[in-house]
Amino acid sequence: MGLNTNTAHLRIGVYGGAFDPPHLAHRALAEVALNALQLDLLYLVPTGQAWHKARPLTPAVHRLAMTRLAFQGLPNIQIDERELNHPGPSYTVNTLAALRSTHEGADFFVVMGADQAAKFSTWRDWEQIAQWAQLAIADRPLDGLSESTLGEWHNPPHTRTVRLHMPLMPISATEIRQQLQNASASELALSPSVTQYIQQHHLYTDQHDRSL
Repeated sequence: MGLNTNTAHLRIGVYGGAFDPPHLAHRALAEVALNALQLDLLYLVPTGQAWHKARPLTPAVHRLAMTRLAFQGLPNIQIDERELNHPGPSYTVNTLAALRSTHEGADFFVVMGADQAAKFSTWRDWEQIAQWAQLAIADRPLDGLSESTLGEWHNPPHTRTVRLHMPLMPISATEIRQQLQNASASELALSPSVTQYIQQHHLYTDQHDRSL
């Protein structure tokens, strides 16, 4: 996809995540964001080195390949590899700054689940992110987080949020990895192409796979 030189008033979404592995709830959220926000473009940004995760991520080459498979066929999607290629920890604020410089005048939306929204105030330069983009928060099962508290991480009046209403899908990448180790992952959680890729490359079955 070529860069649009006339980007004023475009509606652009940024949806980041480890995608380790990308599952059907990830794809469903992308579909809802594209439609509900009427996005001209949705950047899918696999995390490089996740500063907030204690566990090592599956190698980038595999997560990138699975992300391409998981989201294939969706319109107005672009897989962005910048965080995978960035040395050291990657931060949303840096990715958003770079995209804003490429798409001057565009309206930006940072797409996230309710679990991420609850931790938003721990993100690097979260106040700057909130100034630059509207936060698009998807419904997701989360104990102790109510509709009224989703936007109450802070008080700045400039923070803008919008809810993305989608069927609650209790799918967790953590649970999928645990199930795959026991060869019991539900076929309803992953697309057939991602499942096939995982099987072909023997991912999530042994800790040694993460060092490949």
